[in-house]
Amino acid sequence: MLDQIHWLAIVTVLGVLEQAYFFLQVIYARRLFGISPPKISGPPEFERIFRAQVNSSEYFPIFLALLWQAGLFFHQGLAAALGLLYLCARYCYFMGYKTSSSERLAPMYFSAGVLWILIAVSALGILHFFLSHYVGLNILQLLTA
Repeated sequence: MLDQIHWLAIVTVLGVLEQAYFFLQVIYARRLFGISPPKISGPPEFERIFRAQVNSSEYFPIFLALLWQAGLFFHQGLAAALGLLYLCARYCYFMGYKTSSSERLAPMYFSAGVLWILIAVSALGILHFFLSHYVGLNILQLLTA
């Protein structure tokens, strides 16, 4: 069983570490700009870092759910590769947003595209599972025949 999920687990841990890095960046920015919690407003530089972290953490549960569904129902390697692409895009998003709000756009669109691919792969995998287990229709055999 573990050999079927180890890549997903690695990408999950990398994602958690990335989120921790984003959290730390907000803490450092709070210290740098003298903004104590629970305040969330301040200089534009702080607000961009704060928003980048919040936006990334809002999408993280969606990413994790899709990563695991795609990996379990479709293909672990493809899901893990897409997961790495997503994490790289989110890092670029964070660093771009930290610099300027317009610098976040390309990585944001790219990461959204990766999420849509994960949705499609997950849906195909789940559809194949239900058709093969409950209807007895194996699409893969039909396609290769």
